[in-house]
Amino acid sequence: MKYLALVLANLRRKKVRTTLTIGSFAAALFLFCLLIAVRSSLNQGVEVAGADRLIVINRVSLMQPLPISYRDRILRVPGVTAVTFATWFGGVYQDERNFFPQIVIDPGAWRQMYPEFLISDADWGEFMKDRQACLVGADTAKRFGWKIGDRIPIKGTYIPGVWEFNLRGIYRGARPSDDTTQFWFRRDYFEEGAPAYWKGIVGWYIVKVANPDAAPRVVAAIDDSFSNSPWETKTETEKAFAAGFVKQIGNIEFLILTIGAVVFSTLLLVTGNTMAIAVRERTGELAVLKTVGFGDTLVLWLVLGESLILALVGGTLGVLVAKLVAPRISGFMYGAKIFLPLANLLLGVLLALVAGALAGVLPALAAMRLKVVDALRRV
Repeated sequence: MKYLALVLANLRRKKVRTTLTIGSFAAALFLFCLLIAVRSSLNQGVEVAGADRLIVINRVSLMQPLPISYRDRILRVPGVTAVTFATWFGGVYQDERNFFPQIVIDPGAWRQMYPEFLISDADWGEFMKDRQACLVGADTAKRFGWKIGDRIPIKGTYIPGVWEFNLRGIYRGARPSDDTTQFWFRRDYFEEGAPAYWKGIVGWYIVKVANPDAAPRVVAAIDDSFSNSPWETKTETEKAFAAGFVKQIGNIEFLILTIGAVVFSTLLLVTGNTMAIAVRERTGELAVLKTVGFGDTLVLWLVLGESLILALVGGTLGVLVAKLVAPRISGFMYGAKIFLPLANLLLGVLLALVAGALAGVLPALAAMRLKVVDALRRV
């Protein structure tokens, strides 16, 4: 630490170059952290999926409905402890750009099925009393400035009409990654206002099993129950169901690795060139340091220390800016929550230090091997 002042003095000699190098690290780490945050948001449904929940959809596609009569038949399958259902509504609030998921739910078993969604007993009681009631996630309520008691109009898209709702509660997630963007309303209100062909059908079923290890057997039993019927089913674990949506987007892992590799390769070249120029400019000074007693190893660490400090300052700045920006772009992800956990922030800083070390090691070795006679001859 006693040589820190010397390292900082060297960095202050070329303030513009130092600032630009720090900016390069900050920009690279900012981009890296945003890519990690987007990846996490796309995979959050997979990561938080309940191990004891199954999703039952129409075998043709998720867009095709299922009869509501299937609920009782699924409930009779051995190993099933609870069944509920939901239907996608897909309305518009004020403007088509104001997207958030609106789901018609069966309030009877919904709360039991999703204990990770936290809502007070009082708010749930109000929801159960009011036929036009709705429950909204904390993120969506904050986005539109809604508060309990507000009257919220939603214009139907493929279901005609303007639907009026009374906000009776705001739910929160037990974990940071839980989806708190959804809008729930009651099945009985939906059936009263929807066209006749919507009566008696639902979008999909959610099934809770007693033992997650028995899920494959339950999956097979459910699908066998409805085989060769007009409404055949496709059942899978909630994790597999969520992973299917991620795969539709493409190979996110490959995209992140490719962009990350390009960014860090460029960063290594820029920083390595900066440190090489700094060493060449101070050839005489390094020779004088060795003349007055600075050892080769100490000279190496002085040069490498400059590179590490640049990386630490720039990397920390980049991840902090990404931490502030990430939540503000959640609205563009259509229901996904973008956030940066502490582990990812620390990983970003660690990668910056690794890049700084790799970029500075060759100039530092050159400084360490510098011969005093040869260096003074260049002066």
